[in-house]
Formats: sequence, structure tokens, C-alpha cells
Amino acid sequence: MAELRGFVMAVAAAVLVAVVSLAPGAAEAKTTIEPCSGSDSCQALLGYTLYADMKVSEVAALFAADPAALLAANALDFGDPGAAHRILPMGLFVRVPTRCSCADGVRKSVSVRYAARPEDTLATVADVVFAGLASADQIRNENGLASTDPDAPLDAGQKLVIPLPCVCFNSSDNNLPAMYLSYVVQVGDTVPAIAASYETTVTDVMNVNAMGSPVAAPGDILAIPLPACASAFPKSASDHGLIVANGTYALTAGNCVQCSCGPGSLNMQCPNSNVMLGNVSTHPTGAGCNVSSCNYGGFVNETITTSLSAGLQPRCPGPHQIPALTDPPTTVNHDSTYLPPLSAPGPAEAGGIMPEPGSASSPVQGGSFTLPKVSTANGPAGSVSEAPLMDKPRRILSFFVSCLVFYLQL
Repeated sequence: MAELRGFVMAVAAAVLVAVVSLAPGAAEAKTTIEPCSGSDSCQALLGYTLYADMKVSEVAALFAADPAALLAANALDFGDPGAAHRILPMGLFVRVPTRCSCADGVRKSVSVRYAARPEDTLATVADVVFAGLASADQIRNENGLASTDPDAPLDAGQKLVIPLPCVCFNSSDNNLPAMYLSYVVQVGDTVPAIAASYETTVTDVMNVNAMGSPVAAPGDILAIPLPACASAFPKSASDHGLIVANGTYALTAGNCVQCSCGPGSLNMQCPNSNVMLGNVSTHPTGAGCNVSSCNYGGFVNETITTSLSAGLQPRCPGPHQIPALTDPPTTVNHDSTYLPPLSAPGPAEAGGIMPEPGSASSPVQGGSFTLPKVSTANGPAGSVSEAPLMDKPRRILSFFVSCLVFYLQL
């Protein structure tokens, strides 16, 4: 009997070590942070995985976004009058457009307000509803809540500000236009696989996120640069600074004008209006090709403005390509890790794309990593905030010890 008790105690000690090694102090989720000052903001994208079947309008309302803008950012058909009521399947990865502001000295989106539902906790709001884009601690701190158990029920109807991660980095990457997507690393993700999925480089991802090694742990949030088309609208235009990620659309002028980027050529095109926008005429000559075009010039004082450009080019341009619009999917391939990228930049174009379920990559487990600051000569320097993961292992330990005490009393 004494030998049996000794064996049980040895097993208990081993389990104790295993549980302690899983405690939050040993693994912390990390988020890339961009220090800032002032009141400027930029366009950014949030990578979000649906936790249930949801209508387009539900996802948009959750993030205080426009349903048509949400569809346009994913190159999904936004022209159908009933598009906002289409049901998207659970597990679908979408890009959610947001304004990245400067708040408390760092870049983040603070426009989202969430009303707690019955049985909601800080943990479920953070990990389930917002799919890891915010941690329970970050939500608690943003709302000045007392330090309570993240699994304690919230009051139904309680209003919460949800701080969401984003970066601007001057809307550029390697001196080229870019839009940044905040991506929550999933189990099985690796930095090389993420970089390959979005046709960027590991070095670029590491520089943007100030990473000391190309290793990321599940729950970490990486800023992924997407190549984009930048506008040249005047400062007087309400859509001054409009930028569109490659292979997608953006709606402007009260959703009257759609601007697209790529695929292939990173030149913004804004056709489909009643002012003949996008018309291009060519006239071959012995010296080259005279090209004139009617371009969208911004939305100024509630008026759509245009500009006529003309010039001599070495050769006449071919037919312009625009991103293909697809219907919202009705199912998700749950055997896949990523969605295929919406677009792919040309071999000579810098920038990357974002991880979404569908690309083939070897599932290699990620580990923890640290993100020291890097020189701006190698890329935008960021900093790191750490959000402890949920302390579930303590419950396992408590249950095990209770069983052990009961056994020893026998």
C-alpha cells in the first residue's frame, strides 16, 4: 500500500510540473504595436473568423462597418440588393475594413461597442465573439473594469469598448503603398507558411512585426502588409488618402463609386458612374501611343470630381483587368488552414497578402517568440504588448488535487 501511495504521489508531482508549465506566465499572446501621436488615422483590415453562421449585416454590425464595404474588401458581390442579408458560414475567414486611430499613444481601433449577452464573459467575448482579436485583459483595461475572473458572467446589456489591433506604418511597405491586416495566428500556422500564403517574404513579416526570430505562437497577432493602390485625390476631398488592397474593391462617394486595385497592375481604377469614369482612348503613332483617360478625382463638397489625363506612352495599354467578384460562400472547407488569397501581386511587386483558410502548407506547430525593436532602416519598428492567455490549467490542477486527496483518504 505504501508503494502504491508513493507511486500516486510521484504521478501527482509530474502532473503538477506539467500544469505549471502551461500556466499563463509560460505562454503569452503578443501583438505588434505602433506608437503614435496626434489624431490621424488610416485604413486597415482585421482578419476575422466567423464563430457561427452569420449574415453579412451581422458581421458588419459587430465591427461597426458598412455591409457593402465588408463585401467589397473581400471581392464578394456587393451589387446584389440582398447581399447584406446573405448568410456566411461558420469558420469563414473575412477581411473587415476599419479605421486605425491613435489612442493612448498607440495605433488601435476603438470604434467598436459591444453589448454583453446573457452568459457572456470577458473570456468568451475575447476568444469566441471577436476570435482572439482582443484579449480579456485588454477589454478589462479599456473599460476600467475591476480585476475579476475572466470567466465570471457579465451583466446582460453591459456596454463594452473592444480595442482591436491595427497598424498604419504610413500605409506603405518598403516605400510602396500597402494596407495592413491584423492576423491572429492559428494552431499549425508558421511564419514561413503565412509569408508564402501571401506571397511576401519571412524577412518582410519579421521586420514589420519587429520579430527576433521567425516563430509565432497561436494567439499572437501579426501585422501582414498587403500591396495596395493609393489614390491621389486632393486634400479637399472627403476620401483623400483612399487606399485599396490588391485584388479588392473600396466604395466611396456615398457608395456611388467603386474603386478597384489589380490584379496584376497596381493602378487604382474607379469606373461605374454616370460621369464616364474609367474611359480610356488610345491613338498609336510612330513615336508611341497617345493615351487619354477620364479618372475619378475624389468626392469634394458632395460632388464627384473627375480629371482628364493625357500623355504619350511607349506602347498602347491592353484591356484593363479588374478583380473578379464572387458570390459569398455557403460552406467552409474545415480541413484547410487558409482561404486562398484574394489576389496575387506580380513577381516584381513588393508586399504580401494575408492568411486565410485554403492554402496548402505543412502544419508545423508554432512556438513562443519575442519581438525586440528593429531599426527603421530595415522596416517599421514596432513594440509588443502581452496579453495573458486564459488560466484554464489551474482548474485542471485543482480537480486533480481534489481527486488525489479523496484517494488518499480511502
